[in-house]
Amino acid sequence: MNKARKPSLDELASGVTSGDKAMLARAITLVESKNPKHKEDAQKLLLQLLPETSHDTGPKSVTAHRIGITGVPGVGKSTFIEAFGTTLCDLGKKVAVLAVDPSSSRTGGSILGDKTRMEKLGANPNAYIRPSPAGTTLGGVSAMTRETMLLCEAAGYDVILVETVGVGQSETVVADMVDFFLVLMLPGAGDELQGIKKGILEIADMICVNKADGPNGERRATAAAREYGAALSIMSAASETWTPPVTTCSGLENTGLDKVWALACEHRTKMTASGEFDERRRTQQIRWMYQMIEDRLLARVHDSPAIAKRMKALEAQITAGKTTPVLAVEEIMGLVG
Repeated sequence: MNKARKPSLDELASGVTSGDKAMLARAITLVESKNPKHKEDAQKLLLQLLPETSHDTGPKSVTAHRIGITGVPGVGKSTFIEAFGTTLCDLGKKVAVLAVDPSSSRTGGSILGDKTRMEKLGANPNAYIRPSPAGTTLGGVSAMTRETMLLCEAAGYDVILVETVGVGQSETVVADMVDFFLVLMLPGAGDELQGIKKGILEIADMICVNKADGPNGERRATAAAREYGAALSIMSAASETWTPPVTTCSGLENTGLDKVWALACEHRTKMTASGEFDERRRTQQIRWMYQMIEDRLLARVHDSPAIAKRMKALEAQITAGKTTPVLAVEEIMGLVG
């Protein structure tokens, strides 16, 4: 095919399902585009590929395993993901790595270092690494990530690793788009345990203490795992089926990674048997719809010069005590139509 010619949607769809990485990259770029025509074409492409987001692994169709990964600064996330992804590739899996980075919207850039940070995994024919797009809102970034996951599934990737690069809200957003949410922690839990956010523990499906390197590192990681386990034990589990385990690993030395994968698979097996896996996917789809409604409404407000002008006037009235925020919102919603 002539590279200078823009591929048709049928050609894009065919290229994606055949596992052509160049075509997958072009499809993802189409999904990320803010051009109205491109957005329309992207939805047509996704609708065409939707039946391909499941692949036959035997007696029934199973969707790809979506795993979210977050961690405190300095935890060695990139090293872990590269080692974990390589381990999965060695097991015969096809692995896609996506990153959600709301901070990239500040400069309009993306995480260009991803592929250089994961050179070995990036060179693996069974792996695909995609930096996150820049977005003006976290919701915008997450919407594109969800659609990118569907494209990667259609391309035949068995495991989708979604890395949170930003902090704060991004962790919750990623947890709400994956099947399994893994939190990486550092050894030496003493001070670390004091600063850990309760919200992270509440959404974690597993905690893994990384950097269990060498005898001393392994000892400290094991001690930290005990403390994290004790912290989890006094919290109410989000599922009656699954109690989040705490384990140790070393992305640097490639140890404990097989156990991480085994636990992720055990989680999926138990959640599927109880019906919670399918319910989680359904709930995520509905939340995605409502998030997109909010994003679209907000975009209409910001994209209208008339509404933007009126909002400035309403801001002044609110500040001066001449109207209330509720009345201002009512007026704006009337203008949105």
